[in-house]
Amino acid sequence: MNINRQPGAAHSITIRISYPNQVGMLGQITTVISAAGGDIGAIDIVSSGRSHMVRDITINARDEAHSGMLSNVVELVDDVTIINVSDQVFLRHLGGKIEMRSKTPIKTRNDMSIVYTPGVARISSAIQKKPESVWNLTSKSNTVAVVTDGSAVLGLGDIGPSAALPVMEGKAQLLKELVDVDAWPIALDTNDPNKIIEAVKLISPGFGAINLEDISAPRCFEIEQRLHEELDIPVFHDDQHGTAIVILAALYNAVKVVEKEWSELKVVQVGIGAAGVATAKLLIKSGIRNIIGLDKEGILDKNQSYQQNPVWREYSQITNPNNVSGNLTEAIVDADIFVGLSGSGVLSPKDVKTMNKDPIILAMANPDPEIWPEEIDEYVAVMATGRSDYPNQVNNALCFPGMFRGLLDARAQKVTDEMKMAAALAISEGVPSNHLNNDYIMPSIFDTDVAYEVAKNVKMAAIKGGVALKR
Repeated sequence: MNINRQPGAAHSITIRISYPNQVGMLGQITTVISAAGGDIGAIDIVSSGRSHMVRDITINARDEAHSGMLSNVVELVDDVTIINVSDQVFLRHLGGKIEMRSKTPIKTRNDMSIVYTPGVARISSAIQKKPESVWNLTSKSNTVAVVTDGSAVLGLGDIGPSAALPVMEGKAQLLKELVDVDAWPIALDTNDPNKIIEAVKLISPGFGAINLEDISAPRCFEIEQRLHEELDIPVFHDDQHGTAIVILAALYNAVKVVEKEWSELKVVQVGIGAAGVATAKLLIKSGIRNIIGLDKEGILDKNQSYQQNPVWREYSQITNPNNVSGNLTEAIVDADIFVGLSGSGVLSPKDVKTMNKDPIILAMANPDPEIWPEEIDEYVAVMATGRSDYPNQVNNALCFPGMFRGLLDARAQKVTDEMKMAAALAISEGVPSNHLNNDYIMPSIFDTDVAYEVAKNVKMAAIKGGVALKR
């Protein structure tokens, strides 16, 4: 099936062109761009002369191939010359996206004496005498380490620590922009769980919390669990728990839209990795009783031992209460909710047609979802993806900034299930109940009020749960 997908900023290009300064030329150029499916975002004059005009035209494309096609059709317009083509995504990443800034100027000898030698020695001595004062006298109380080995990045897989850095910088940038938390990427050149654990423990004195990111399963479970037990600062694996939290938040609101009973829902999950397991556990904690999970071997059921995959073995014991076996075709019948954490093309319209009335589809695979919204518009009640170019974006950025703000504000020692549930509730309440509808179940990522509500809920849950050192 050919899907007419919408262009987006992720494949935005700026074409600088020169053409005769004549009436109608710009119209010809914009016409061919529109006919080729390009979405023009801006047209800017670079220089204007009596005979020639130079302009920058910024265009959103569907993908890289479409970007190339748009350049080609512009070049085919008579008397148009392309001077250069720039990719907006690459331009935004030149030199990296984050930097360290000083909070106070150092312009005089007195400044030097206060912030560095000899004055700083007094601060170091004070911390030595009273170790907990490090929280007040350094940046520790507002700093997060974003730790990765680059083994499970977005939809790219094992691309290594260097290639993962742009993603980690993006996460640090969001933490700063949305909740004023300072974060720094820590890219580790090892896949050895013991070395990762040791490295994080060794750097932990300088940070108030640890964000594990893009570490593949099943290693990520051991790494997170051991660090959770061995560190006195909170450790949060966003791929697991951030994903679970935003999915729970989305389902809270989607189920309100379709007016179904929470405890009676049948949920089908595809993709039982780090995010899948964490999501199932949180959904069960929330009161959902019937979850069926599938991965490469089909439905996970209690009759299989899964000796090579202890994660699947654990998952099979807490899900699939009716012990259904088979594949997606068997699992999806009469399901109320589909949660995809796998890959493109997993779900078909034929499968969706066998679901219960008013089905909810969360197709979370990135960059291409398990099924495109255009394929099943007429069959679903609520459709959500992880993409920003469709309604109902279910994105971890709705969770982790507020989560870390709350953890730091509480000076929490651990992350608990109650804190995750509190975060999900705050996100869902970011959409006023009188505004809820099929295309509006999630608040905007840029609504900082939501991030701070998440932080407040997380802090309160930390205090209530006895894991907060600050009130």
